[in-house]
Amino acid sequence: MLAKTYGAAIFGVNATLVTVEVTVGQGTGTFLMGLPDSAVKESVQRVEAVIKYHDYFYPRTKTVINLAPADIRKEGSAYDLPIALCVLHASEQANLKKLEEYLIMGELSLDGKLRPIKGVLPIAIEARKNQFKGFILPKENASEASIVNNIDVIGVDTLSEAVDFLRGTLDIEPTTSDTRDIFLTTLNEYETDFADVQGQENIKRSLEIAAAGGHNVIMIGPPGAAETMLAKRLPSILPPLSLHEALETTKIHSVAGKLGSRATLMARRPFRNPHHTISDAALVGDGGMPQPGEISLAHNGVLFLDELPEFKQSALEVMRQPLEERTVSISRARWAVEFPANFMLIASMNPCPCGYYNHPEKECTCPPGSVSKYLSRISGPLLDRIDLHVEVTPVNFEQLSSTRKSEASAAIRERVIKAREMQTERFTEHAGVYCNAMMPSELVRKVCELSEAGKMLLKTAMNKLQLSARAYDRILRIARTIADLAGSPEIKIEHLAEAIQYRSLDRESWGM
Repeated sequence: MLAKTYGAAIFGVNATLVTVEVTVGQGTGTFLMGLPDSAVKESVQRVEAVIKYHDYFYPRTKTVINLAPADIRKEGSAYDLPIALCVLHASEQANLKKLEEYLIMGELSLDGKLRPIKGVLPIAIEARKNQFKGFILPKENASEASIVNNIDVIGVDTLSEAVDFLRGTLDIEPTTSDTRDIFLTTLNEYETDFADVQGQENIKRSLEIAAAGGHNVIMIGPPGAAETMLAKRLPSILPPLSLHEALETTKIHSVAGKLGSRATLMARRPFRNPHHTISDAALVGDGGMPQPGEISLAHNGVLFLDELPEFKQSALEVMRQPLEERTVSISRARWAVEFPANFMLIASMNPCPCGYYNHPEKECTCPPGSVSKYLSRISGPLLDRIDLHVEVTPVNFEQLSSTRKSEASAAIRERVIKAREMQTERFTEHAGVYCNAMMPSELVRKVCELSEAGKMLLKTAMNKLQLSARAYDRILRIARTIADLAGSPEIKIEHLAEAIQYRSLDRESWGM
């Protein structure tokens, strides 16, 4: 007898429908086909043990298990449940009349309990797209799948529950959730706030500018100057996620298995902080079936690289294309996949190996030439993609002991949102450009027009400060963002002057 149901394979951040077929006939042995990996091959042993545990028998005649299409590699243990149900139906031990109406996924324990799986959200989207009646999956994943409407999400704890439901002897209420309510409830919830940080007003200002224009930032300062503390608070002043962005972000984290059990829609912007020992593949994403890396997990949020020069140079260089294209393209001989990677890069570093170059109180102990050698670990092309260079100084005792409350993230966020609204209106006719940082050079010339006085100021700054040519467009983009924060339709002298100070690493004499 032939039994058929459906599962899904994850490829990139999308799911592909997989047909699970089992036939039991004359002969001996079990044959698993359809390009399975080791975890899928082990499924046969798990299914046999679970079926016996529930007082059924595993067929001793020839059992053929086919996962179609056969040219797509199947990975992971999530095919356990559909295979087990098909074996029971094909061997006529259970009449599972609803089997073909549902997409089914789940990993089985040897006692028949279901373990949570990865990639539930894109699978649920694929199930709705193919007009299945519902999606049967582990109960711990049901909340995540319920984000998708117009499909019954049936969460089960054990194989027995799934069998009884498909027999029609057990009613299970579909898991539902109000996506918009979840989104709006958690939209503005952040554990950190700029009000907790004393002093460092200039750094807060630079991060506000970065948030308003989508600019990348590098902070250079001595140990203990609060760069990490400030960076962790950046998501709290970024504009709220739209519902589309929240679904896109949740999808990526679902595929990577980063949501956790009983998770629902991600309504807050992600903040990723990988250690400097991270490999190239872990940063950009890779694998037998490619998984999203840290730069994709930071999509629509912040990627913070602490101690930037300590990262492997090869790992840093793989970020060039994602920073420019806002996507990650991974190509191999048999496949090519694309992950979204629209993130803000925030980096911090010491100015020299000992950390005290240009310190107001402590003396640098580094030998001559070591500062420039240390900075050379960051390549020019990567530095070229970072708009704001901020020199951080330590906080003094008076600032630390002050009882005056700093400005809260909510107040800063309001200004950022207003600036972003101006940019949204400005770039309505320019596809793929959503903020000032994304402007191509030809658009910079149109949008960032300067007065004669502004041109003279910029010319003087470039000559006196020995700024490199690559600083020119960056300064104009930053000045445009500062003007947006001030609600000004034109770039004024004070906006341009403030923007110039944020290009310290472009000075030819810096670190010499």
